[in-house]
Amino acid sequence: MSSTTLRVAILVVSTTASRDPSTDAAIPALKSVLEESGKWTVVETQIVTDETAAIQKQIKSWTDVEEDNTVNLIVTTGGTGFAVSDITPEAVSELIEKPAPGLVHGMLAASLQVTPFAIMSRPVAGVRKRSVVVTLPGSPKGAKENLQAIIKMLPHACVLASGIDSRALHAGGVKKLEKEAGVADAPPATPLSNDPSLGPTRRNRASPYPMLSVDEALQKIEDFTPGYVEAVRPVNEDLVGHVLAEDVFAAEDVPAFRASIVDGYAVVVPKGDSSQTESGTFSGVFPVVGVSHAAPDEGKVLKAGEIARITTGAPLPTGANAVVMVENTVLQSLTDDGAEERDVEIRAANVRDGDNMREVGSDVRKGQLVLRKGAKITAVGGEVGLLASAGVQQVTICRRPVVGVLSTGNEIVEHADRPPLGLRLGEVRDTNRPTLLLAAQEWGFDTVDLGIVVDQPQTLEQTLRDALRQVDMIITTGGVSMGELDLLKPTIERAMGGTIHFGRVAMKPGKPTTFATVDVKQARRDSVGESVLSGSTSHSTRRVVRPIFSLPGNPASALVTFHLFVLPALHRMSGEHPRGLPRVPVALSHDFVLDKERPEYHRAVVSVGADGILKATSTGGQRSSKVGSMRGANALLCMPAGPEPLKAGAKVDALLMGNVRSEL
Repeated sequence: MSSTTLRVAILVVSTTASRDPSTDAAIPALKSVLEESGKWTVVETQIVTDETAAIQKQIKSWTDVEEDNTVNLIVTTGGTGFAVSDITPEAVSELIEKPAPGLVHGMLAASLQVTPFAIMSRPVAGVRKRSVVVTLPGSPKGAKENLQAIIKMLPHACVLASGIDSRALHAGGVKKLEKEAGVADAPPATPLSNDPSLGPTRRNRASPYPMLSVDEALQKIEDFTPGYVEAVRPVNEDLVGHVLAEDVFAAEDVPAFRASIVDGYAVVVPKGDSSQTESGTFSGVFPVVGVSHAAPDEGKVLKAGEIARITTGAPLPTGANAVVMVENTVLQSLTDDGAEERDVEIRAANVRDGDNMREVGSDVRKGQLVLRKGAKITAVGGEVGLLASAGVQQVTICRRPVVGVLSTGNEIVEHADRPPLGLRLGEVRDTNRPTLLLAAQEWGFDTVDLGIVVDQPQTLEQTLRDALRQVDMIITTGGVSMGELDLLKPTIERAMGGTIHFGRVAMKPGKPTTFATVDVKQARRDSVGESVLSGSTSHSTRRVVRPIFSLPGNPASALVTFHLFVLPALHRMSGEHPRGLPRVPVALSHDFVLDKERPEYHRAVVSVGADGILKATSTGGQRSSKVGSMRGANALLCMPAGPEPLKAGAKVDALLMGNVRSEL
């Protein structure tokens, strides 16, 4: 049997996911591992409840069949922990005919290098009939890591289990088998971050993380930042800033009745006539027989030779088919009590059927597309008014993520602390947290102030875990460089089982910027207490991916990297396009010195003069710790690395953080 024809089935054991398959994230995670290897075809996926009978019935349906229909590998995910409902290992063990403790040991060994909590896992592996069966954790990240730990060895196990001649398979020795499996001289899969328990003498002296370009880092953010979550919201001012998750159609005609567009008099114009006299005028003295404000007298039918006073937006009386503006009329007589008009003279040219009125649905027809999926609701664009006028009561939107901001460091103190005495030696006022909170709010995102946490591993871990229950994304500053107290990377990677997608970027400022994701178990409810589209109850749980951006501690670096990296991730999570800062070409107003090794994101002021050309002026010294370099800046200039300065007038791209200034 060729290893390229191996068939695999995936079984998710989860009562919650069996009720609402949208809560499952394990199947796509496992598919990605299998498809990347190029040796597997996923032939079937199933989700069953946490019940022994359901688990065993499904596995038997894949193993206890004719040979041609047998799958080579069955991977289960879920139910391997210590919870009362976790019975997958017991259910699978009863079916196993040949245990495979080596596969179990391989998974545990790999997991223990990621987190000590792997000791709580209870994996089972072995052979039933001609199929290899492996149980994986319920966490998509844990399931993926466990499968990755043994994936290169599984083809060999599956081929042997299928009944192939083992003597022929093993001809050539172990080295040949290792080469075919792609494990010859393979480096161990260990975390790159420092192990804080080993002390300062055993830490890395240089960053072990590959240096990515800015474009590569942005692609990682695009690839691993979770997408938006849908939520249903009423049509009101709270929609501003949200993006529609689906097309919206009018619930009723607009207008819903034939309405006047001017103040004047409703009249009856003979069909097909443009006038009532040879001179082309609609003139004469007519009795006023009614008044139309909010609603006309439905029992009254306006006849030829009669008129009714009408206000802008009011319904036309039955029988009326045009409106003459009040400016083209003259009051002729009053009622006996003098309170009302009796007769009005009309002097209007070329009055036609349909003049000065709107037909039913002339603005919007019922069922007509009014706003497309992806449209952003703005405060100035009239989208809320359009939805309200079309009778739309609620819409499905991309919920905007809630952002938590955390400062780290023993030296960091609240900016308002100890004003009479000043700072103690080594203390630094926290400027990053209020700055980043305001930046996120300026872009329309709700924020949570997570405070300051000291450089202590357990305290940092607990703070992050607590924060992940409150927010959709965490931004931290500080603790990402190479010092012995830079604990963000090891805490995320080793203690929390997160994945660090990049830990260094070739840029100035912001070189140690770190982007990671962590899988967490989250209640199936909206962050602000409103229901999300899941089909499950509000008490069910699901695993979700939470991004963590660990930004440098220097103030300018933190704000630059927020706009360059965090903002595109927030836009992705809220369904916005395009993502990130808008990019425009500008001309340099003076010479700019370049960094010789790294591209620089230079803080600048972009303005436009009478000639219409956008010009950029530096805000001054660009040292990453110099918070003043951000004062007044409305743009980041994308400056290349180079040995010579760029001369005045040279064109570069600018990323706009704010409105362009006017020199006029």
